[in-house]
Amino acid sequence: MANRLGAVTIFGMFILSTAGAASAQQTLAAVKQRGEVLCGVGEGSPGFFSPDDKGVWHGLDVDVCRALSAAIFGSPDKVKFLPATPSARFAQLQSGQVDLLSRSVTWTFSRDASLGIDFPTVAFYDGHGFMVKKSLGVSSAKDLNGANICTQSGLSTEVIVADYFRQNNLTYRPVVFEKVEETLKAFEQGRCDVFSSDKSTLFSYRARLGEPDAYIVLPETISRTLDGPAVRHGDNNWGDIVRWTLFAMIGAEDLGVSSANVDQMKASSTNAEIRRLIGVEGEFGKMLGLPNDWGYNILKTVGNYGEMYERNLGGASPVVIPRKGSLNALWRNGGLMIAPSFQ
Repeated sequence: MANRLGAVTIFGMFILSTAGAASAQQTLAAVKQRGEVLCGVGEGSPGFFSPDDKGVWHGLDVDVCRALSAAIFGSPDKVKFLPATPSARFAQLQSGQVDLLSRSVTWTFSRDASLGIDFPTVAFYDGHGFMVKKSLGVSSAKDLNGANICTQSGLSTEVIVADYFRQNNLTYRPVVFEKVEETLKAFEQGRCDVFSSDKSTLFSYRARLGEPDAYIVLPETISRTLDGPAVRHGDNNWGDIVRWTLFAMIGAEDLGVSSANVDQMKASSTNAEIRRLIGVEGEFGKMLGLPNDWGYNILKTVGNYGEMYERNLGGASPVVIPRKGSLNALWRNGGLMIAPSFQ
């Protein structure tokens, strides 16, 4: 009887493990069959996710999805970008309308633990702040007692602002809108004194106002926000692919590999880690269910993390967010951007 029960238990564990393995391949299989990645982005935040006048999407979060497409298909163009409002985005992900969210989604405990989603890694380190009109004569967040503050619904901003004002014994009146255009319009028309969001978002939205120079972002950073892609919980293989797509870009910058020299590295590099990253040595792509040159394809078509950052947030971009001295610098330059080894 004991032997029979043991055999039943082992068989049951085998069934569960194989079912789990099959489930883990579900998103990748669907993406391959469909022939494109469904990427949930925001309504429009220059530098991170924004369509141009021809409807072509650009931005750091957009490039994460383009890199994912390159890893899977060898081309960065096998992506369909689907706008996701703050209030609807998690439902869109959970229901399978999108394969991932890549729209500066902030990683928090409650989202990670209760929404059925996972955060593979961080694409951008940020923090919340406040934007005001210069004419208001405010130089510090401590001067905002009694202010009307515009925010979007469905964002972590509402909780962060409430916590900050409570901790500093200040009062405020929230003015909440669902869509960013409504929020910006209300702020520009003076229906609220303050706009609060991630600082990167504030700089991005400031560029969209009629007179950007009439507004300032106050110096205080009142939270720490870890922004990056989000995927459905339980699909470990898909989470690994999204995670290592970003790690490939960060690791490549750390190793000195870029879109400009990746062909040279492929032909002559003797660095074992670089050779594994770009598919010359080992079978690292196979471990993820991807072609072995997945890393090469990312770097050749989209570039490393530094190239992606400079293209979207550097000096030539519409929204400039200095990387030097920030948490988004490489670890060797005093930041937090680091990738595990390709071993």
